[in-house]
Amino acid sequence: MTHSWQRNLFAVTAASFVGFTGFTLVMPFLPLYFQQLGVTDVGAIAIWSGLSLGVTPAITAIMAPLWGRLADRYGRKIMVERSLVSFVFVMASMAIVTEAWHVFALRAVQGLFAGYGALTLTMAADSAPRDRMANAIGLVQTAQRLGPAIGPIAGGAIAQIAGLRNAFLVTATFYLVAVVLVFFFYTEPPLRHEDAGASTRRVTFRNVLAFENFMLLMAVIFGLQFIDRSFGPVLPLYVKELGTPLDRVPIVAGVLFSIAAAAGALGHHFCGRLLRRASARAVIAGSVAAGSVGALVYVAAGGTWLLVLGTPIFGVAIGVATTASYTAASTVMPPGARGAGFGLLTTASLTGLAISPIVSGFLAATSIRAVFALDFVGLLALAAIVSRLMITTPLVEAAAPATEEL
Repeated sequence: MTHSWQRNLFAVTAASFVGFTGFTLVMPFLPLYFQQLGVTDVGAIAIWSGLSLGVTPAITAIMAPLWGRLADRYGRKIMVERSLVSFVFVMASMAIVTEAWHVFALRAVQGLFAGYGALTLTMAADSAPRDRMANAIGLVQTAQRLGPAIGPIAGGAIAQIAGLRNAFLVTATFYLVAVVLVFFFYTEPPLRHEDAGASTRRVTFRNVLAFENFMLLMAVIFGLQFIDRSFGPVLPLYVKELGTPLDRVPIVAGVLFSIAAAAGALGHHFCGRLLRRASARAVIAGSVAAGSVGALVYVAAGGTWLLVLGTPIFGVAIGVATTASYTAASTVMPPGARGAGFGLLTTASLTGLAISPIVSGFLAATSIRAVFALDFVGLLALAAIVSRLMITTPLVEAAAPATEEL
């Protein structure tokens, strides 16, 4: 049933793109929204913005394995619909708040019900044939990366035309569209009795952590997220430090961020082809080592033009390594444990996301180049660890048997 898995992949890819785009329509402008709510002190705005932006991934990191476990037991589709519907109500409620703490409270609620990003990766892995699993995961990750690249631009235009409050209503509409896509276009693959039994009786978080290479891949995903996110807080400052006129810093930094996002998307997209030619260990270690070259360019840069050279190298490498890591993890998990497994991987990713800006900020206070030097050393260390410790298993042979029914 080729058309069935392709329709499923379309549904989760489109829903991911729409959802991730909708989220970034408004979140970059949260400080401006706090001003509209009557917060005038710059320090207070920064505190409310930081708390509100940080609380959702923090709670999601805790809840993702639980939602994944429930998805293994009751089905992925209903869990994704639950998450997306909650986002519709939360974003619509954001448009009618009157106090700063209302925003923080709603963001906390959002964290409780979030996690659809990890589940859509699980759904892609469940639906795709064995030899297309890497392509399916990579396509969904491409959509999840391209959405945030487009969202702020569209969101700025919407906020300018309709106002920030109405921008939240537009975002709620985006999530409603994502719900419709999943509801009408995704067909849940049947869960076989033996998988269901494993999911409800035998597979625990401890079992998942014991799967071949799983804890290593969790560490790799944490490291990749930590390094990838280290650029955000310091890149505009580094562009200025390299001699870019102050009035051109935003546009130059914006271009570099866009190049990184596009390069990462390319890496996600082409990872499947690489995995058909080489082992997951070789692809992950090789791409991470290549990424260290991009980080080294940043360390040695004497002008902004060198950053334009290093950024696509770094972006493609991170994209390839991330998709290869998720694909390798999915192949060692039985279908009845993938929800919990992807939830744990999401926890590792979000933990890296939460810690990275803090570490980068402290390092940048001493030297901005030290941030990129740490990235360079970290990527080399990850490449060495993967080369030495990862057990090589042919991805096609190890892939989950449930996809044979598709």
